[in-house]
Amino acid sequence: MTRLIVAAGGGGDAVAAAMIHAALYGDEDQAVILTYAWDRLLVDPVPGPRGPDNFTGLLPLTPAVWAVPAEARPISPAGSTLPRLAAELRHTFALIDPHNGVEGVTRQLEELVDYLSPESIDLLDVGGDVLARGDEPTLKSPLADAVTLAACCQVNAPVRLLVAGPGLDGELPHDELRGMLGPLIHTLTAKDVEPISSVLEWHPSEATGMLAGTARGVRGTCEMRDAGLPVPLTDEGPTVHEVDLDEALTRNQLARAILTTAALDEVEAHSREICGYSEIDYERNKAAWLKDQPPVPLDPEAVLSQLDQFEAEALSRGVSHTTFRRITEALNLNGSLREDLRQLLINSRPNQYDAPLWRITVPTE
Repeated sequence: MTRLIVAAGGGGDAVAAAMIHAALYGDEDQAVILTYAWDRLLVDPVPGPRGPDNFTGLLPLTPAVWAVPAEARPISPAGSTLPRLAAELRHTFALIDPHNGVEGVTRQLEELVDYLSPESIDLLDVGGDVLARGDEPTLKSPLADAVTLAACCQVNAPVRLLVAGPGLDGELPHDELRGMLGPLIHTLTAKDVEPISSVLEWHPSEATGMLAGTARGVRGTCEMRDAGLPVPLTDEGPTVHEVDLDEALTRNQLARAILTTAALDEVEAHSREICGYSEIDYERNKAAWLKDQPPVPLDPEAVLSQLDQFEAEALSRGVSHTTFRRITEALNLNGSLREDLRQLLINSRPNQYDAPLWRITVPTE
């Protein structure tokens, strides 16, 4: 028995797919997780998603679909979390290549469905931005989700759309999503997090980190991203809902507009027109800025002093938790130092580590 899970936005959605596969279907069988190789710039300094040409060691599944095994390597300067995911999780990670637009992704899905004859097909999105219209002021990354939604709606096979952790990506507030969510499929627990617990120790996804945190019982307000978006951590955080796929397409203006696109450039053009931007443009601009920021060695004493100030200010904003990415950005540290920073903080103040989040406390004298 094989189940196919499409990670709508790539990145942390692929990690969440492994967790939810075990929670919903048990962990005896492997899943095929179809996902983008599209990581934060701190992992992959090259803007946008990677294609098969950016890797060595891929394994062909079909003419248009490649698996990313543990032995695969991104070609420098590109980076990717997928080989390490393949090494730590026993699922098969297959690569979404959006460079031929929605038509190309649809073809990849159709070939994979023919090849696998899967028991089920789930399109999974953590947070719920796949349900965005496109004009919401809080929306930051609509492109990847719109491509997978548009492709899944054109496959000649039943696809179930699942939204996990509504509102946890900081893009659409839960109150706005509530009316669009369908039946509650599952509420994740600490036990459900166990299959991905080792991955959470290094993977940079903030939304999936908060999904796991809420499943483990963390509650409060988490500040995320470079902008410091406040995200409520409530009992709704660990829930998984089914959503009508056709209704999602009807609502998502970008997904409807790109149904027949044959190139990623076309998708970007529609995103700029409908949403006012392309998230790849944002990455291009940020990558150019980061290139001019030479890495500075971590100074533990200075970092802990800066952390005290950051935490005091965060408490005044009503923040109870944050992510290591947010701390890295707030302390103006180079993204390459995120893991060093994480280890310093956990070793120095272990009581504040609400894995995989960081609990804000009153600084001690």
